Amino acid sequence: MFLACQPNDQGMPNTKPIDSTYQLTGKIVGFDTGWIYLKHRQSPENIVDSVRINNGQFVFSGKAMVPEFCNIGALRQGKRDYYFGFFLQNGMQTLHGNKDSLTDASVLIDGSSVAQEFRNYQIGQKFIDSAERQLDDAYQKAKSKNEKIEMENIVKQYENLNEKQKQMAESYARKHPSSYVSAFEIYSNFFFNPDPAILDSIYKGLDSTIEYSYYGKKIKKVLESAEKTAIGHAAPDFVMNDSKGKSISLSSFKGKYVLVDFWASWCGPCRQENPSVVKAYHRFHSRGLEILGVSLDEEKDSWIGAIKKDQLNWTQVSDLKGWENSAAKEYGVQGIPMNFLLDREGRIIGKDLRGNDLDKKLSESLPQ
Repeated sequence: MFLACQPNDQGMPNTKPIDSTYQLTGKIVGFDTGWIYLKHRQSPENIVDSVRINNGQFVFSGKAMVPEFCNIGALRQGKRDYYFGFFLQNGMQTLHGNKDSLTDASVLIDGSSVAQEFRNYQIGQKFIDSAERQLDDAYQKAKSKNEKIEMENIVKQYENLNEKQKQMAESYARKHPSSYVSAFEIYSNFFFNPDPAILDSIYKGLDSTIEYSYYGKKIKKVLESAEKTAIGHAAPDFVMNDSKGKSISLSSFKGKYVLVDFWASWCGPCRQENPSVVKAYHRFHSRGLEILGVSLDEEKDSWIGAIKKDQLNWTQVSDLKGWENSAAKEYGVQGIPMNFLLDREGRIIGKDLRGNDLDKKLSESLPQ
């Protein structure tokens, strides 16, 4: 077995050794002393390397068998802050930036490189980044004045921008099927509630070396979850304890319309959405709606406190494992709030329903 051809991270046989050594030399103006951190995002343990900054400069060296996505970080207010992402690969690389404008830092490599390709892609998205910052400011202003209609309009504009990002990523991947950047951007833009048919088409268009890469494998996992929880499919059953330790199964709700609602006490968008869920429950409970809340909390007291404060007066369960929540993993939940609406037979008839969309779907689906 040890002598057999074995797949590497690219899923291809190792036919000859390569020089995987890298050296990353950098300088970030404003960070003249202290420590700099390199987080290997693709390692199972999120390994973090650290080196001391000398005269404003630092050097990392090691092995990179394939291009890997990493983050550079430093201490801010006593905590590590990872602020800049790039692709690390074998060879010589240099990074230059300014601590006051780290999003404009650049990774430079002699000749063609994944890092430079990734940087070029980011530059092409600057108009979207600028538009998002403007929407952020507008949303906070509308929120401070409690202008709900304006806030809803801004959310719609966010959705339009997200759609443009997806279209850009899809177009790039179809033109560059052998690119690590393609896999990274497809995963980054389609990991949350993707259309399985669209994602499957993109995935099948990738070169085999990219399919077996780190982000290629993550795309496949997202696709498998999306297909499992597609509209019309039977919702996967799960069993979990409620706040009193009583075992609750999803299948016990069969015969009723059920909204499986993934949330957490620490999730700001979830807490903002909870009033809409409460309103929907009061309006449609008499028409047969039940809600099964699934919390991605880790602290029981925080979970129970949020249930009481937000008046979530329906069945709530959690295994208190955070993002490792077994039901969330089974459903491929990559972001919260996230929900799944099931009919009386336990089939999924709606996903990611919020605000007016949730109200509209319930009005159409539930009996009068």
